[in-house]
Formats: sequence, structure tokens, C-alpha cells
Amino acid sequence: MPINPQHVPVLTSLLSAERLGNLTTLTGSAEAAIELHQETLKLGASLMHITATVEIALRNTVAENLSRYFGVANWLQHPPAAFSWKDPERNNIAKAVDSAKRAEYSKLSQADKAALDARAFPNGQPANIRHLHRAKARRQHLVVTEGKVIAELTLHFWKRLYGPEYDQSLWRTTLKRTFPDKTLSRAAVAAQLEHIYQSRNRLAHHEPVLHRRFSDTMKALEFFSRRLGTPRPDPQSPLATLLKDEIEALRVKEAQLRAQLDAYRI
Repeated sequence: MPINPQHVPVLTSLLSAERLGNLTTLTGSAEAAIELHQETLKLGASLMHITATVEIALRNTVAENLSRYFGVANWLQHPPAAFSWKDPERNNIAKAVDSAKRAEYSKLSQADKAALDARAFPNGQPANIRHLHRAKARRQHLVVTEGKVIAELTLHFWKRLYGPEYDQSLWRTTLKRTFPDKTLSRAAVAAQLEHIYQSRNRLAHHEPVLHRRFSDTMKALEFFSRRLGTPRPDPQSPLATLLKDEIEALRVKEAQLRAQLDAYRI
């Protein structure tokens, strides 16, 4: 639907003149800037959808690989003694556990929450305890599944497992099996993950991913869809096949948006 010219001042204020600044300078029109801004958001939403699919596939592949390698229950919080997480990962796991417990706690009925008091306060609930402290104490006694904790871990966590800090302890021992192509190095995988991580952060903050960053991100997404779990690049892999039409449609959208932007530069 075309933008009502009378709405332009209000929309400019809502979206912020600073955010629209480059587009307004390029087009010479606040109305055109708003329209192009919306197109960049649509493109970003489509890109985030594909990114999410790849991220889910990667984290589940890595989790399955490490679960088998460690061979112990609750390997995230209690890996075998021969292995230890670096501090950033240990902290991220603790945050993921807490986040998973928060999510589970929010689903409980008031009666179920109150039933946790017997375990949280075996000697009786302290007088005048604050609500937040009581809820935190209750949550400590919830048990969440490994899958729920894995789902709470960020892409930054999985990205770091392919970093140099874990080259000897994880990549050489087991994680290289997630990319069985023997021509691939850990650094090559890490570099492609970094492209996705950087663009994902921009998208999460509703910033545009265009031009070189878009191109690098698309190459990285295709890298993972074609190489995750395959001995050689396979454009017909299950993941690549699943995303094929979406990737092609996204490239068309990006080309159309780029053409619109380029038309103002002539």
C-alpha cells in the first residue's frame, strides 16, 4: 500500500531520521526512504529465516557429535574429566540452563510453583522474602532437558567451538567429522561461521545486510547447506535441497532491491 504523504513526518519520527538518513540522502525523498527501508526489512526477514534453518542444523549436528564423543549424560554441564570448557563457554552454558529453567518455570501453574517451596526452603520460607528471590530459589530445583539447554545456547557458543581455542581438544578429536570433507580446515569453517554470525547480529538489530555482506552471507549459508555432514560439496544434500528455492528467491529479491538503490545513484 502506498505511503500516505501526510504520514511521512510521523513515520520519519517513529523510524528515526538518523536510521533513514542514508536512504533519504540517496533518494532525496523521505517517502522513498521509508519505502526502501521497509524493503530492506523484508529482505532481512527472509535472510534470517534461512540463517535460522542453518543455525538449527549446525547446532544439532554439533550437539549430536559431542554427545557421542563425550559419551556421558549431561555432557554440557558435566563433560568428562579429561575435557574442560573455556570460561566463556562455561558461562554461556550456565546462562542457557538458567534461561531454560526460566522458560519452564513460566509455564507452571501457581500451585506447581508453590509445590517447589518444600525443596527450595526445607526449613521453611524466610519471612519477607522478595518475589524474585523466591522464584530464583524455586527454579534451582527444576530439571530441564539437554535439548532445551541446547536450544538456549547462542550461535556465538557454537561458533567458538570451531575457533583456535578448541583446535586440539575438539576439532582434531571429533568436530572435523561434522565436515568430513578432508580438504576443509577448521579455519575455513570458522571463517564462514563468522560471516553468518556478523550478519545475524545485524539482522537481530534490524540493520540492513546488503552488498558485500549479503554476498558473503549467502556464500556462507550455501557453504553449510552443501557441506555439513557431506564428504564433498553437494548441492543436492537434504539441507541444500530444503533451502534451494528460498535461497534462489532471496537472491532475486536482493537483486531487485539493489537495482532500486542503484537507480538513484545514476
